[in-house]
Amino acid sequence: MSVLISTLQQMGFLFLLIIVGYLVARLGAVPKEGVAVLSKLENNVFIPALVFGTFLKQFTVQSITTSWQFLLGGFAVLAVLIPSALVFARFCAKDKYTQNIYTYGLSFPNFGFMGNAVVSALFPAFFADYLIFVLPLWMLIYLWGVPKLLIPSERAEKKSVLASLKSFVNPMFVGMALGMVLGLLAPPVPAFLQTAVDTLGNCMSPVAMLLTGMTVAQIDLKKTFANGSIYLASFLRLVAVPLVFVGLLAVLPLPESLSVCILCAVSMPLGLNTIVIPGAYGLDTSVAAGMALVSHTLSCLTIPVIFFLYSILG
Repeated sequence: MSVLISTLQQMGFLFLLIIVGYLVARLGAVPKEGVAVLSKLENNVFIPALVFGTFLKQFTVQSITTSWQFLLGGFAVLAVLIPSALVFARFCAKDKYTQNIYTYGLSFPNFGFMGNAVVSALFPAFFADYLIFVLPLWMLIYLWGVPKLLIPSERAEKKSVLASLKSFVNPMFVGMALGMVLGLLAPPVPAFLQTAVDTLGNCMSPVAMLLTGMTVAQIDLKKTFANGSIYLASFLRLVAVPLVFVGLLAVLPLPESLSVCILCAVSMPLGLNTIVIPGAYGLDTSVAAGMALVSHTLSCLTIPVIFFLYSILG
């Protein structure tokens, strides 16, 4: 029961920040360009600082020997999520574009903004492991998810695998690489520098939740709540899929750290890329925004319950 209560409290805190972000956007308390500014700060400063600080402290020679387990685990999860997403998306929509939105959402949960926030808050000891675990998910997003599902075919550029992999040269992965190197070398770090990194990293979770609320504030609520397929996709993403993995983790002899990483990733709500990227091409994002609103709201209840069930069966 303590697991349920502590998780509920943390999710309540995160949901409160989503509400604050939603309200400030709806009330016009921040300029429209504020979302873009916060997003750039999140992706270019706060997340890299958190990732860098985590690997600086936790990445050691000993941790390298177990890294393969998390990479393999990430690919194994994708091997389950993607085929099932391709099947269930057909039940959620008839037209190809909307099917692609559902396919992406069911294949790639919000393991980034929401996942980072949940893991860093509830399981800080496993955060470095989690970042390694989701590398395969990032790889498939860059190679398949975004270019094949979210970008219109007439606007998509044909890129080689090598060119697609260059997308990994971004602030988050640069922070990870630097953290790995310095973590292994273990040089003395000045106290002021460590404090600066920790403080910037601590901004990641609250800003991520504020951005989530500000993003879903653009949604037509009446149209959203009338779409039954959104509820079906949210049920699959938040209940059906996590319960399958809870059952698997109850019988598979996996390390606790890997089990937590798997469950954290698959229990997250539908991601926000389905809004941001198609919106940049002038496409309809009403379904994607509805998925984000409904699933993020419900996840504040489903995530604690899923982890409670895992604590009982695990």
